[in-house]
Amino acid sequence: MGATAGAVWGRTEQQDFRSRVRGTLLGLAVGDALGAPVDGLGIDGIREVYGAEGLVDLAPAYGRRGAVTHLTQLTLFSVDGLIRAQVRRDTGAWHPPTDLHRAYLRWAATQRDWGPDLRRKDDGWLAREEWLYARRDPSQALLLGLADETMGTPEAPKNPGELGPEAAARSAPFGLLVGWEPQLVAQLAVECAAQTHGHPTAYLAAGAYAVIVHALALGESVDGAVQRGFALLAARPGHQPVSDALQHALGAVRQGLPGPERVAELCGAGTAESLVAAAVYCALVAADVRHGLTLAVNHDGPSAATAALTGALLGALHGETALPPAWLAELEGRPTILELADDFAMEMTQGPALHGPGGSSPGWLARYPRA
Repeated sequence: MGATAGAVWGRTEQQDFRSRVRGTLLGLAVGDALGAPVDGLGIDGIREVYGAEGLVDLAPAYGRRGAVTHLTQLTLFSVDGLIRAQVRRDTGAWHPPTDLHRAYLRWAATQRDWGPDLRRKDDGWLAREEWLYARRDPSQALLLGLADETMGTPEAPKNPGELGPEAAARSAPFGLLVGWEPQLVAQLAVECAAQTHGHPTAYLAAGAYAVIVHALALGESVDGAVQRGFALLAARPGHQPVSDALQHALGAVRQGLPGPERVAELCGAGTAESLVAAAVYCALVAADVRHGLTLAVNHDGPSAATAALTGALLGALHGETALPPAWLAELEGRPTILELADDFAMEMTQGPALHGPGGSSPGWLARYPRA
């Protein structure tokens, strides 16, 4: 697996890219945090607790307002794995799915251990962030898929019957590889999804979602980004359920005012392709980020995953400054998310200055070890 040469990065291009990277990661996390308190509640239950309008502000989950779930945790490890893959490329070892698998195993360790183990010298800085050791209702598919060192692949996937949305949600950072061709972005997302979610519909939904984020990060509209997704899906066996779900989302835009029933219909049984479609719909009809995210949580489907997927789309589309500041102010882990986002943007735009033939930054290699 390879990549195209990156864009020529002027100052304006770097600033725009960094804003979209921050927007994607913070948007996913804030959507996750908004949906966490009502995950598992239907719309009637949400209204019973929060009133006729439903949930329209952050509410307590896991003992605090702004708490995130495993969806955000894993997404951060996706970013960590992508940076490590770029750093390791200097050594001639270039297989990003392996680097991502190692990153996901570091996340799996956070779900077993009490806290960071400083004896593991190759962990890098992210795995030493204590707040990430909170267990936030990870699915069995994640825990089983990452329970041993064996890496699932599309040819021999882990959990071959698993249709859940978790692998799609953690694929948002793959879309931020703006120097890569879309088909390579899709392939990486598919290969990494198969490490825990082995049903073709689940890993193809992850691939389509990553391509949509990729197009948004390059300045496309949501509709244009979905069309890119269709084009790439068409060549892949088993794509029909994902293509149909996305088509359903586009059609729903023309069917009247958005509301809980429309989102719930798109969410269906809560499978990966359905939640990606629901997120696309929420992003398409959103008057602004707040409207899109409240739409994504107030329905009968899985609120945290739908809103996380929606938040990453809106963040990639609009950049960080469009996100509701009051929600960001209470977001769990915001300093870590920002630090990681800026590291990713710096690696992608200025990697050769950090590690390369001319020399390497010891500080950078301590943060992202080549091992």
